[in-house]
Amino acid sequence: MRINVYEPNKVFKLGLNVWPVMVSELWEARELVVRLFIRNLSARHKQSLLGIAWSFIVPFVAIGTFVLLKRAGILAIGDTNVPYPLFALLGLTLWQFFAGGISLGCNALIEAGDMIAKVKFPREVLVLASLAQAFFELLIKLGLIAAVCVYYGFLPPWTAVLAIMALVPLVFLTTALALLLSLANAVFRDVAQVVMFVTTFWMFLTPVLYPPSGKSAWLFALNPMTIFIQVPRDLFLYGKTADPLGFMAASLGAFILFLCAWRVFYLVETKIPERL
Repeated sequence: MRINVYEPNKVFKLGLNVWPVMVSELWEARELVVRLFIRNLSARHKQSLLGIAWSFIVPFVAIGTFVLLKRAGILAIGDTNVPYPLFALLGLTLWQFFAGGISLGCNALIEAGDMIAKVKFPREVLVLASLAQAFFELLIKLGLIAAVCVYYGFLPPWTAVLAIMALVPLVFLTTALALLLSLANAVFRDVAQVVMFVTTFWMFLTPVLYPPSGKSAWLFALNPMTIFIQVPRDLFLYGKTADPLGFMAASLGAFILFLCAWRVFYLVETKIPERL
């Protein structure tokens, strides 16, 4: 038996006038984003012995491992011109925000299956609430970075303010991928596992824990994530960046991708309950 489903607002969703509606709906649901973020954060650390301390332990273990490998001569890391732990901590903080954001966002719809079926609200709220967890951990690690700067007596240049602004394109990129991957994961449950595998492998192809120089420089240049990690870190540590035009182009691309991802998500969100 064939069933036809009619959506009166389908044509409206395809028009340009839908953008104000999308923004308005999301703004009206801002309190829900906050409540879901608090709920998710509490549930994540509810039965954890160390709780939020894991946000400090993981980067310290990773950086400590690379420091030991560097001192032992096993791993050749170029000169960073600043204390290496500070250099590595900045790169790892940025990467963990990106990788953690898309991983949490990827599972957002699956974890809220019952809520989606029973309550009507903008579904992107679930993804944004998950991304808020990654942003919260980013803020914690920025405090850790400040403490490491004090320990080494490193005074960041005034461009550190610009480094914070340079995080905005990374936020757009992470949000865009989280929106798209959450839809894909609603259809194919193994997408989340693929994301975890890819981001782990991808990190070692990105100058997160080592400078983009040497024989692998050409490989880093082909990696689209290199510029999103390198530019904020360079502005914070060195007061300048080698490729401002490239960063502007990449930022524009991230913003366009975000708009496209949000529009696709909005168009298909009525089909989400059918896949959960």
